[in-house]
Amino acid sequence: MLTSGQATESAPMKRQIPVIALCAVLAAGLFTPLLTGAAALGFWLEVLLGGLMAGVLYSLVALGFVLIFKASGVFNFAQGAMVLFAALTVARLAERMPLWLAILLAIAIMIVLAILIERLVLRPLVSQEAVALLMATLGLSYFLDGFGQTLWGSDIYSIDLGIAREPVMILDRVVQGGILINRDDVAAAVVAVLLVGTLALFFQKTATGRALRAVADDHQAAQSIGIPLNRIWVIVWSVAGMTAIVAGVIWGGKLGVQFSISQVALKALPVVILGGFTSVPGAIIGGLIIGVGEKMAEVFLGPPLVKAFDLAGGGIENWFAYVLALLFLLVRPEGLFGERHIDRV
Repeated sequence: MLTSGQATESAPMKRQIPVIALCAVLAAGLFTPLLTGAAALGFWLEVLLGGLMAGVLYSLVALGFVLIFKASGVFNFAQGAMVLFAALTVARLAERMPLWLAILLAIAIMIVLAILIERLVLRPLVSQEAVALLMATLGLSYFLDGFGQTLWGSDIYSIDLGIAREPVMILDRVVQGGILINRDDVAAAVVAVLLVGTLALFFQKTATGRALRAVADDHQAAQSIGIPLNRIWVIVWSVAGMTAIVAGVIWGGKLGVQFSISQVALKALPVVILGGFTSVPGAIIGGLIIGVGEKMAEVFLGPPLVKAFDLAGGGIENWFAYVLALLFLLVRPEGLFGERHIDRV
């Protein structure tokens, strides 16, 4: 017979069993094509690298969600619109000046936008219910979508990053058949990794970063020791705007700057559900899992399903992330690295 202490210790382990089982299934699905001989090592690595690079870009957008949620406790519906607005700003300014100058001006514009959001939207709602802030970000999303296209135009614009898009063969002497990758994907992944590393150092090593973490832990306690909440919100929205610029420029360089870029935020939603709404490392790891998972599922799982069930086509890449997020909501609602909230009565 278990004592109360032993029961308390075994309860967390029981909660981890579904998560461990789900992660084991994902790991098995990742390596099954390689172990069964369904894919050569070179092609498998090619798909894996493509998924990792897409996952890094998903993580960039997800970071904007996590940063604002940590600082205000509100899910920012406007993050996708911020990505579109930033990409439109850079694309149209780059038509009149060098790209680096257009990016610097776009950063200044996003900082001004963060100040206006704090003054006109957040500050009047600081003592209101969280749902009021949530609806405010939803309204802000529609405003930025419309205002950005009114200001910069609604056509499809291009951003020339000066990187050749032709694929290159790597590791052809190590792996039979080599690995085919796109140069612009590699450059985008490198930039994204550098930005994520910079943000991690910013949060861990600077006084402002520590203040941001204090606000994330407890708003009232942070204010009681002199941390100005309004200034913190401006900083957080500014950082989220900078990540939106990077994500918008990268996605705009690949797909062209168009309204569909704002839909990238929908793919970042499963990322934050998987990693946890309050975890920066969770946003990064969640993005990598989603990116790799959807690429592997599309390439290796799609064709057998189409053949077995006589389907018209695949399209697994479009819904895989949402199904995975739903499964995690069922077994671990707070995500892999999110904080577990326990209400005691």
